[in-house]
Amino acid sequence: MKLSPPFDPVDSVRRDLLTIAAAAAVFAVLPVCPAAAQSSSATKTNLPAERTAEMSTITTKDGVVIFYKDWGPKDAQPIVFHHGWPLSADDWDAQMLFFLGKGYRVVAHDRRGHGRSAQVWDGHDMDHYAADAAAVMEHLDLRNAVHVGHSTGGGEVAHYVARHGQPQGRVAKAVLIGAVPPLMLKTEANPGGLPIEVFDGLRAALAANRAQFYLDLPSGPFYGFNRPGVTPIQGVIQNWWRQGMIGGAKAHYDGIKAFSETDFTEDLKVIDVPTLVMHGDDDQIVPIADSALLSIKLLKNGTLKVYETFPHGMCTTHADVINADLLAFIEG
Repeated sequence: MKLSPPFDPVDSVRRDLLTIAAAAAVFAVLPVCPAAAQSSSATKTNLPAERTAEMSTITTKDGVVIFYKDWGPKDAQPIVFHHGWPLSADDWDAQMLFFLGKGYRVVAHDRRGHGRSAQVWDGHDMDHYAADAAAVMEHLDLRNAVHVGHSTGGGEVAHYVARHGQPQGRVAKAVLIGAVPPLMLKTEANPGGLPIEVFDGLRAALAANRAQFYLDLPSGPFYGFNRPGVTPIQGVIQNWWRQGMIGGAKAHYDGIKAFSETDFTEDLKVIDVPTLVMHGDDDQIVPIADSALLSIKLLKNGTLKVYETFPHGMCTTHADVINADLLAFIEG
């Protein structure tokens, strides 16, 4: 057994004084941060650039602070990524880094109540989601943009392009990946949809134990880790949990209604920019039969690409394949 050296009170005091002096020296060179940001434009910290990354936000007309990332040359064609429920812009890491390396400008925001955006109690519906996205696009004055949405983010893309981006002439192309349109909920007009009990179950699980629910979902059907022969990737599961848990429970609870009960049929009908619909045929979260296979029939200028055995979270599990196909579509 290794013994600790005898305690020396003089040496202990000397170490404490050195620690205090070092801390004082560090704080002496740091600038004083403002108490709060008052502007609705991009907000930056006052720490030196080498010590911290830029924190960019906008404030919407109804006073909600939305966080966004904006990487790459400002004169390059922008690709805008819209994340799924209940995640954040971080879910697009594999795509943003890939396209940044190809010379594009890449942008992604955290939906209201998600990630680093404000955890407001209201406005968690597709109209607000699309309006918030429009506020970011207008703030950055993005034009000729390609909008890519996954899952709930695919619904947001459809709603944004149809109601904001296309009328403003800001959109070049759109991509829907594992997306919820046209309508997830089973109704008389949509007999192939999922029954309301499925979504009631999601709400019940979230309310009962959100932390456990956010482990169970990525550990199982989201990435297809519940399929025979598929090895779960712990880092992927933990990253999903991390993103989910920094968002707000109220936003996530209300978001279930937004992604499951919003009918995007009319949005899809008016979109006329080239639109790529990408979907895995083993998507256990948004079944392909009542989503992509119907959406493609409503789009004026759509292309469908189906991926055999790919799961809902294929942008992560098969990023190399998805990125290559996205690049081909964008540059085609």
